[in-house]
Amino acid sequence: MKITIVGTGHVGLVTGAYLAEIGHEVTCYDIDSDKIELIKRGKIPFFEPGLLELVNNNIENDRLSFTNNILEALTYSEIIYITVGTPMGLNGKVNLHYLYDAADQIAKNITQKVIIIIKSTVPIGTNRIIKERIEAVSKFEIEMVSNPEFLREGSAIHDTFFADRIVIGSESKKAAKLVEEINKPLGIPIFKTDLQSAELIKYSSNAFLATKISFINEIAELCESLGANIEDVAHGMGLDSRIGPHFLRAGIGYGGSCFPKDVSALIHTATEHGAELKILKAVNLVNQKQQDVLVEKAMHRFGSLNNRKAAILGLSFKPNTDDIRESPALRMVSVLLEEGVNITAFDPVSIENAKKQFGDNINYSSSIEDALLNAEMAFIVTDWDDIKNFPLSQYEKLMKTPILFDGRNCYSLEEVSRFSIEYFSIGR
Repeated sequence: MKITIVGTGHVGLVTGAYLAEIGHEVTCYDIDSDKIELIKRGKIPFFEPGLLELVNNNIENDRLSFTNNILEALTYSEIIYITVGTPMGLNGKVNLHYLYDAADQIAKNITQKVIIIIKSTVPIGTNRIIKERIEAVSKFEIEMVSNPEFLREGSAIHDTFFADRIVIGSESKKAAKLVEEINKPLGIPIFKTDLQSAELIKYSSNAFLATKISFINEIAELCESLGANIEDVAHGMGLDSRIGPHFLRAGIGYGGSCFPKDVSALIHTATEHGAELKILKAVNLVNQKQQDVLVEKAMHRFGSLNNRKAAILGLSFKPNTDDIRESPALRMVSVLLEEGVNITAFDPVSIENAKKQFGDNINYSSSIEDALLNAEMAFIVTDWDDIKNFPLSQYEKLMKTPILFDGRNCYSLEEVSRFSIEYFSIGR
């Protein structure tokens, strides 16, 4: 089947690659000509394990192509996926600027009846708005399908081919059936519903997972007050099949392009419709507070942090991605700079993105060893394998004072006890 993808960000590129991999002829369009040329040269503009190989393999097999010419992208295509970004705007409202631009481009350039599939995360009711917007300009009939993505950065390829479900929302049974057929080679269970329910499923799923994270972080704070161990508490909870073990890892809060934005967007949508999501408001507040926990521990330990040297280990919001959006590291570095701390930061892949944020206000290191050298304190922010597997003996050897603030509980208490390290973790 001939398919067009509008938008070659994280979602668009993964979507185009997997659709080509299962046998479709896919053309990816983006207004950014530099990005398109980069991909054509065999590179991708962000870090996602396994994606580059998948993209290049399907380019070589003539199933996947890229263009910045919208007319070329839409010619002969009856299936159009919209995968553009929908960033957070003011007061939690979603900024739909890119989505509206994409819809306007489609409206002006389609030459036949089309099915438009929105994979972008959009406020409830957006599919209907886009349909009306396009049909106000185009003479061709439009059918809409909401097909939200559930991809985790860093494991998007696995999440695509081994998903728990595919959600398809549409008022057209024919369009829904066609999208089902498109994805049939994946062999993944499909759930069909209406447009608005499909849109809300995405938001509700992310909001619930964010709630589990904030919940366990509040229990972690209680554990520290009571002398309990959050890892044992979480494990005991997770053994209950009604709860499950996932997203019950205490830490310094969630970040990234999805959870913060989606929780805020759902709160904003509810407020607009006269509802109040009290639990989700609390989830947001707990997460904001949690991002300050390590710095508060450090200030309690040292008193003044002025002119002290600190190592920040990890800048991305999670492992296996270079995405630093809403990363706890951003808040942590900003606060430490305000306190007069001299910072050296390490991350395997997100240094360049961090430089855009902090410039020369901090130092950057390509190795954990260099970041730790003569440091008076170290903060583990992202649980990269490089960091989790780093020998504790090296903290003793390299640091001026081996004081470690572990925001991801990377080391067991028993293991740390064998070394002369002052160790502060979460909920233990």
